Amino acid sequence: MLFRPAIENDLPAVMRLAERAGAGMTSLPHDEQRLLARMQRSVDTFAGRLPAHEQGFLFVLEDPDTAQVVGVSAIEVAVGLSEPFYNFRIQRTVRASRDLGVYKNLELLTMSYDHTGHSELCTLFLDPDYQKNRNGLLLSKARLLFIAAFRELFSAQIFAEMRGVLTDEGKSPFWDALGHHFFAMPFVDADRMTGCGAKTFIAELMPSYPIYINLLPEDARAVIGQVHARTAPARSILEKEGFRWTGSVDIFDAGPVLEAETDRIRAIKESYQVAANADLRFPGVPTLVSNTQFNQFRAMLLLPNAQGVIPSLDNIQMDALQIAENDPVRLVALNPEESTA
Repeated sequence: MLFRPAIENDLPAVMRLAERAGAGMTSLPHDEQRLLARMQRSVDTFAGRLPAHEQGFLFVLEDPDTAQVVGVSAIEVAVGLSEPFYNFRIQRTVRASRDLGVYKNLELLTMSYDHTGHSELCTLFLDPDYQKNRNGLLLSKARLLFIAAFRELFSAQIFAEMRGVLTDEGKSPFWDALGHHFFAMPFVDADRMTGCGAKTFIAELMPSYPIYINLLPEDARAVIGQVHARTAPARSILEKEGFRWTGSVDIFDAGPVLEAETDRIRAIKESYQVAANADLRFPGVPTLVSNTQFNQFRAMLLLPNAQGVIPSLDNIQMDALQIAENDPVRLVALNPEESTA
């Protein structure tokens, strides 16, 4: 499986992925014009034609045997610089009366702009038919090798907004309890508008004052900070790399926002660069390998053979990575528990 930048010709395949992703994937709207614009923005970013606040990288996972695109993931370079990036942050407050002997520890949702200027991991979706053979790990973590190779492009803090809990009918308990009262539209419509770039209405309609969580219905309270069933593996992948939930949630579905210091993310911190020559010794564990080319970035997963050894790169692999002997490559163990650092 080959991880590479998306190009305009990938549009039909990415449209199919967006359709399969369903509601709640704000950054992967099932809208041909919006997806084409997203791809063009990525192409322009790689070409150096955009300022930092407009830059975003879109990648795909390709099955070389069929030339079929089966997954997509992305990195936003710096959010919130051209228009506000909103989240709710959970904060605590205390109400007490000594005379009555009452002491209440309460939680509030307050509008936050904490991630302004931060880089974001987003738009992770893998075709369910390919959710095997560590493909999801490759699709998610190859982005970290790209960040490690071009660290100067990205912020000191990085985050990932996880898709929140939805019912089988595509409804959000959190949205129905809160956002619906201010926006007067179904969750799928608000989600579609945000995915299409129409975000100004959030500031116009969302309450600016704190919201007491204990006033929300039980089913809405229960999903705050929880993820969609399909998103649980993605959350686990990031948490094992060092991401943590510190109390920020999406304003629509209350999915958790995971955060990390960029230089402390395991795959970034432990990756290293060597020459791809015949004497290259790979760790005897599943290993991510990438080239170090910006415009033609490529990554793949190498697995040990029956003897527990990863052989040197063969000609087919080197061609796929678009490298020649002695060109630099970047390596990192796929999983933290197998790390050799």
